[in-house]
Amino acid sequence: MILDYGSGNLRSAERALARVGADVTVTADWDAALEADGLVVPGVGAFSACMEGLKSVRGDQIVGRRLAGGRPVLGICVGMQILFEKGVEHGVHTEGCGEWPGTVERLDAPVLPHMGWNTVNVPSGSVLFDGIEAGTRFYFVHSYGVRDWRLTAGPGFNQPLVTWAEHGVPFVAAVENGPLSATQFHPEKSGDAGAALLANWLRTL
Repeated sequence: MILDYGSGNLRSAERALARVGADVTVTADWDAALEADGLVVPGVGAFSACMEGLKSVRGDQIVGRRLAGGRPVLGICVGMQILFEKGVEHGVHTEGCGEWPGTVERLDAPVLPHMGWNTVNVPSGSVLFDGIEAGTRFYFVHSYGVRDWRLTAGPGFNQPLVTWAEHGVPFVAAVENGPLSATQFHPEKSGDAGAALLANWLRTL
């Protein structure tokens, strides 16, 4: 299931998921999004506009309820960014979903946006990147990202698996945190590597 809240490359994501065998529906329906085996939250453009669109279909509540019930969610690009506490763009501070601590901010790089293929540094034990060779490139299009991961392990809480990439500075490229996963890059635009990652996610459902 792909959540339609007025932002994101919905058809591209739909085709990519169908390619790896998913039965895909694009919806803004509350009940359908809650009950789906897996929910993909895409996103492109400004953080503030995505949050406004998400709240218009109560998408922030859908994500929260799904995660409370252990039901998988995959955020993509700005759909990953809005899972964090807040975003800062052009001096505008926007509250995110708050599933993870941290701030989405402008990358400190000589060329922005970060557009094109880049490698990622995957931690051991990753499910999303299982079977994908080290040094594989994924497709990025963004100027903002999370540069400081702030969630650490504690009693009864496993440390999320955080994948990093670098463009001027290191930034979070993917997160695996129980039922909640996300990628800053676009798996639906990343060819065979992206298809392999989506297939790995589907196997967790």
